[in-house]
Amino acid sequence: MARSRTDKDTTSRDRRKLIAFDDETWNALDLLARDSMSSLQELADEAFRDLLRKHNRPVDLKTALRESAREASSDSQGTGPKRK
Repeated sequence: MARSRTDKDTTSRDRRKLIAFDDETWNALDLLARDSMSSLQELADEAFRDLLRKHNRPVDLKTALRESAREASSDSQGTGPKRK
């Protein structure tokens, strides 16, 4: 039977996705989580943050806004019409 949606479900900030791992990868991740005393969620968060940084993508809203403001200020300084 399907679960009914509640107010908590619609206001939650967490997004959930189902990801499949082959047995070898799952065992390696499980062992790493145990050795580092971390949860699989913590390992996934770290991996996705590293992936975003590798591709020069902002990791959080604050960083995205800072980069956007930096780009806007550099655009306005170099390409605007010259004043007399």
